[in-house]
Amino acid sequence: MPRPSSSRPTDSELEILGVLWDKGAATVREVHEELSLRKPTGYTTVLKFMQIMMDKGLITRREQHRVHLYESAVPREATQSELVRDLAQRAFGGSALELAMRALESNRATPGELDQIRRLLDQAEKGRR
Repeated sequence: MPRPSSSRPTDSELEILGVLWDKGAATVREVHEELSLRKPTGYTTVLKFMQIMMDKGLITRREQHRVHLYESAVPREATQSELVRDLAQRAFGGSALELAMRALESNRATPGELDQIRRLLDQAEKGRR
């Protein structure tokens, strides 16, 4: 079941989730350092965002050797699927075709990505028979 929109991650929260998805578990300092490589970010800002994300149920915290480790409470794929469904509904009237067409027009797909898309289409077609 989709999370309520109030717990849908913001852009900043998605950046933090990206770090946690890549690292698995991390301290606030580690998340801050990773984000600071991309753009200047204050430590206390990252801490505040992560506190809000805990309240929203997006991340969890556990103590290990007197250090707080944070992890994503939501899988990357589930979050991406929810965001795509929401975008498809809001911007494309629920049309997967329109969404896919705009995505392929907007971003140049690599040959490998196009092969993956063809395989997915073949699988979808086999599932309909």
